[in-house]
Formats: sequence, structure tokens, C-alpha cells
Amino acid sequence: MKLAVFVSGRGSNLRAIYEHPAHGSSYRVEAVISDKAECGAFEIARSYSTPTYVCCEKREDGTRSFAPASAALKEREIDVVALAGFLKLVPPEILGAYRDRVFNVHPALLPSFGGAGMYGMRVHRAVFESGAKISGATIHLADEEYDRGPIVAQACVDIADADSPEEIARRVLEVEHRLYPETLARVAENNLSISDGRATLKP
Repeated sequence: MKLAVFVSGRGSNLRAIYEHPAHGSSYRVEAVISDKAECGAFEIARSYSTPTYVCCEKREDGTRSFAPASAALKEREIDVVALAGFLKLVPPEILGAYRDRVFNVHPALLPSFGGAGMYGMRVHRAVFESGAKISGATIHLADEEYDRGPIVAQACVDIADADSPEEIARRVLEVEHRLYPETLARVAENNLSISDGRATLKP
């Protein structure tokens, strides 16, 4: 399975995807795409000799074009897109071309603590302030709304004794690093079925 990973930051989930035993056997990262020309994830990609692309060219009117991303996906013959800390809403032209093949990782147990503006430490602060005793990570299919696509996989983490949002973030990130590549490997092995708007990952 040829994989394109969309990133906006340091790329810790990208590194986990590379380092999983399934990389090179079940799936391979063929492109790393970012909305930022300078991001830590690009350094990780280059260490694996993976082509990198800046996806969002700024137009004169201030809007951004995803044409470079679409061209990169076509050029690299990508099968599946994985969003790993990518902070932009994926445009309809990519979602349409890759319907049910765009995955996202979210640092909480959706449908709670999701939606526009809920990313990174904002999520963990909201979880901490809610008094929740359990958090975790969610892998879901991306669609036209933030964090609303069908849930593919989730993993929980006990945060009952967490004393800060930063501690929650650390624990959840460990779960993300395990869950995301495992899920992508199972997708590559054709273990995902989608019916009536529901996604089921076979054991």
C-alpha cells in the first residue's frame, strides 16, 4: 500500500509509521506533504529518502490551493492518505478522489473533544478540565467536517491520576504511536470494511 502522510509539525506519528515493522512490507510511505515549508516532519522524511511536498500554495486572494498536493498524490500513485497532525481541512477534490481512504488520528476518544479548533494541547486541556478519568486516541476516516468521519479504531488510556494536560498528552501520544501504524497495517491487509457509513476493522 502506497501511503502519503500529511503533516504540519514535528512528525512524531510519522516517525512511528516509519518505525513500525509493517513499513516496507504491508505499506510504504511514498510522500510526505505539509502546509508548511519548514517543519520537523520533513527532516524525518528526508532521513528515509521520501519525497516531500508543500501542499498549500497561497493565492493572490489569500486562499490556498491544494493543487500541489493533488499532483503529488497522482505522481506517486498513492493508495491511502494518512493525516498525522495535519491542521488544515482536506479539500473536497482530495476527499472525493480518496473517498474512504483518508485517515486521521485524533488525540481523544471521539465523538467527545473533537471538532473545529480541537487539536493538540487544546484537546488535552479540555479533557483535563472536564475531569475525565479515561482518554485515548481515535483513528477515523476523514470527511468534509473536522473529526466527524466514521471511527475505525480507538485505544483508551487511564488518566485518573494525571496531574496536568501535559501528562495526558504524553500518555495519549504513546497510544497514538502504537495505534496508528497498527491500523494502517491492517488496512493494507484489507481488514477494513465500510458499510452504511460505518467502518469495521477486522481482528
